[in-house]
Amino acid sequence: MTSWFFDSSHEQPLTSAANQASHKFQIRAATPTDLTAISRIIAESFHSQTGFWGWAFPLLRLGIYEDFRNRLSSPLPHHICLVAVDTTISGSNNLVGTVELGLRFYDSWKQHGRSFLYLSNLAVDQKYRRNGVASKLLLNCEKICHEWGFKDLYLHVLEDNHQARQLYFKLGYRMHQVESNWNLFLLPRSRQIFLHKHLQQNSEFKNQNFE
Repeated sequence: MTSWFFDSSHEQPLTSAANQASHKFQIRAATPTDLTAISRIIAESFHSQTGFWGWAFPLLRLGIYEDFRNRLSSPLPHHICLVAVDTTISGSNNLVGTVELGLRFYDSWKQHGRSFLYLSNLAVDQKYRRNGVASKLLLNCEKICHEWGFKDLYLHVLEDNHQARQLYFKLGYRMHQVESNWNLFLLPRSRQIFLHKHLQQNSEFKNQNFE
């Protein structure tokens, strides 16, 4: 369910109470009209526009656009893309973040049909980081997880992505396992950490604000 154009473990969500008062955010399901903004935010979050690979940036953004367009036009069971919208501004430039939630299978579980909900492609517009956008997106995913009847959420994060790890641990995610990661040229890179969160009871969610 994750595009080969980007690695969901590279997300760098930042959150802080410092600037939250100046913005109000609404979390909703993505629509086809959001595709351009979604592809821009993800491309800018996961890929550099300068340096050796800078020339490929427009192609990468187009690939992300087509990847999301295919998923939104052919929705799978228990799959959703959420977006965060800044309600203090109007127009088409108010989409500031996105995340996907979908069903996956452990390799060893496929033959038994055992599945789990997996978070991926969390990205926030650079200008809106440290405004609590990532936290709001993640908490809304938890609410949807409960509505779908699941009790656990999983995600990957790179071992050296300390800012993202700090946010996930703050929200209650814990280490499930550490995975070795080698690229096609057998050069070592930062390992991926597989995180897990067992969700609260439904009654506890009623007292939380997910807007």
